[in-house]
Amino acid sequence: MVSALAARRRTLPGFGLTMGLTLSWLSVIILIPLAGLFLKSFELSPEQFWAILASRRTLNALRVSFGLAFAAACVNLVMGSIIVWALVRYRFPGRRLFDAIVDVPFALPTAVAGVALTALFAEKGWLGAPLAALGIKVAFTPVGIFVAMIFIGIPFVVRTVQPVLQDLDPEIEEAAGSLGASRWQTIIRVILPSLAPALLTGLALAFARAVGEYGSVIFIAGNLPNVSEIAPLLIVIRLSEFRYADATAIAVVMLVVSFLIIFAVNRLQRWAQSRIPAR
Repeated sequence: MVSALAARRRTLPGFGLTMGLTLSWLSVIILIPLAGLFLKSFELSPEQFWAILASRRTLNALRVSFGLAFAAACVNLVMGSIIVWALVRYRFPGRRLFDAIVDVPFALPTAVAGVALTALFAEKGWLGAPLAALGIKVAFTPVGIFVAMIFIGIPFVVRTVQPVLQDLDPEIEEAAGSLGASRWQTIIRVILPSLAPALLTGLALAFARAVGEYGSVIFIAGNLPNVSEIAPLLIVIRLSEFRYADATAIAVVMLVVSFLIIFAVNRLQRWAQSRIPAR
């Protein structure tokens, strides 16, 4: 133990100073604000805390945020996998352009994305008009929230799975085929087990991103209480009403769930590393 610590110090000059600066910076930027949020929530009694969370509007907002976020993450898991497969395994004109387009939700301001999606899926929009003719209304409904969450979450799945698929040797698939495995058997028994850690990590990241999304959702959601109101918007509303206790209670729930998601992502990443054979 002592020798390992000594080796680490020799590898990283100024280990004590570097660690001190790291912990201080993380404390100022992350830990202290989060601690302040929890301390504010301690001003509430358990009965008050649960009464706020058990209110119909709060429960519906949490249900909309977490339910649609999970559904959008599942869609992104499937469609993102297909996109990755096309970008990695096929060569076609404009492939690099499509590969760059995947990162657009990363660079695009969320408010701009929300306005663009609203204009596109409104009843008179390019996509909203034909959908409205079929009796499907997207903008200003929970469906609009679902579409916005898919939009902002797809890059997380693609960029998480893409490097893993690139490193997967195609000769493994050829070997499975030479042994008599069909294409579907090769995908299910050879490719998916290798991609499973990355797929689950991408799913968790897309879910976490969608749960906390605000800018691109509020423009297309309609924001009707108990119908299409997301939890982050309800927090902002409670703050504007000077109901800080309500906002704090909802924020604590969002924070705890986000922490659990991040913890799960870290566990998945360790699992993925443990599956990599030693060289």
